[in-house]
Amino acid sequence: MSVCVALLGGSFDPVHAGHVALAALFDSLLHPDQLRIVPAGNPYQKSPLHVGAEERIAMLALAFEAARLPIVIDRQEIDRHGASYTIDTLETVRAEVGPAASIVFLMGADQLMKLDTWRDWRRLFDLAHIGVAARPGYSLHAASLPPAVAQEISVRQGSLDQLRTTPSGRVFLAETLAVDISATQIRAALRGEDEGGIDACSLIPPVVLDYIQQHHLYKN
Repeated sequence: MSVCVALLGGSFDPVHAGHVALAALFDSLLHPDQLRIVPAGNPYQKSPLHVGAEERIAMLALAFEAARLPIVIDRQEIDRHGASYTIDTLETVRAEVGPAASIVFLMGADQLMKLDTWRDWRRLFDLAHIGVAARPGYSLHAASLPPAVAQEISVRQGSLDQLRTTPSGRVFLAETLAVDISATQIRAALRGEDEGGIDACSLIPPVVLDYIQQHHLYKN
């Protein structure tokens, strides 16, 4: 029986309820043998991170323990020098788990909208499947996606069973994630700067909020 490894990457600056919901959704859909969280070291498409790697890892551990989701935190992007590219991460995981294992890379619809800007993005499918969850305001329909991405997805859509039992190359679109959270908004709310009335307390797991307050993170 083949092994299935699900990966969720991100800055997690900070980890919030949307990240946990995305991981929990695919944990319940895929029942992977391992759910691996990959915090970014130096994400090349984002501005500099606001807190250090060890603090982000500590918050991840707290958030997923509170959600009773067993995870493995993969430090490879943090320990890698230079920019973090998903293609490098997937190559490393594939070399580790072997050619027959299923690897499913998880993302939100907002990332799918930008997939064609990622380094060697078409080669991602040689290494892994992609599991996508829709967020409010983001459509997974082809008309709303970049044409190259829509074309690639149209020939790659697969079932959950195909994702679990084959190594790579498929896409599964889940339209059931009704969580729309921006880490930028959360950081602003934690600084008391958010104009839109965002309540950070409702968007961050309580154990993570406690950690942020105890360590005086995301202050001016």
